Amino acid sequence: MIEIYTNEIKAAAPTLSAGEQILLSGTVYTSRDAAHKRIFAMLEKGESLPYSIDGAVVYYAGPTPAKAGMAIGSCGPTTSSRMDKYAPAMLDMGLAAMIGKGPRSTDVIDAIRRNGALYLCAIGGAGALACKHITECKVIAFEDLGCESVKALTFHKFPLFVGIDSMARSIFKIS
Repeated sequence: MIEIYTNEIKAAAPTLSAGEQILLSGTVYTSRDAAHKRIFAMLEKGESLPYSIDGAVVYYAGPTPAKAGMAIGSCGPTTSSRMDKYAPAMLDMGLAAMIGKGPRSTDVIDAIRRNGALYLCAIGGAGALACKHITECKVIAFEDLGCESVKALTFHKFPLFVGIDSMARSIFKIS
């Protein structure tokens, strides 16, 4: 497995292939349906966003509260297709990678290819194990959304698969 840091993911994208395993380290932002909706409302109003989308990695997850001695509770992926209406625009704004589970729409796949980005897959149902690779968690926006607030996470060798690579090759069978 290759270890990649989030600040190097754009440069590494052309070298990765669908199905390849990686270990991701660095800052990743959680964002799900409600947070995406608010981010796009902020964009429409010309407001500053809670983080820079250009070069960012977003994890579609809603972590549970931390247990004693842990930075975070269970932190498994949510179904990515729920964010498909937002993903192409975010990719066009420079989003480097998305992390989630399940297949993506043709529009998202086209935007991944167009922008040289990646869609990475975490193993669903393994959130309790995944949290052991997160060393820091800080709410940075929309605290009222609870588990769906935007958080800055620090990953340390978080195990992932390349689900869709920068050339739009996919591990998912598209019918």
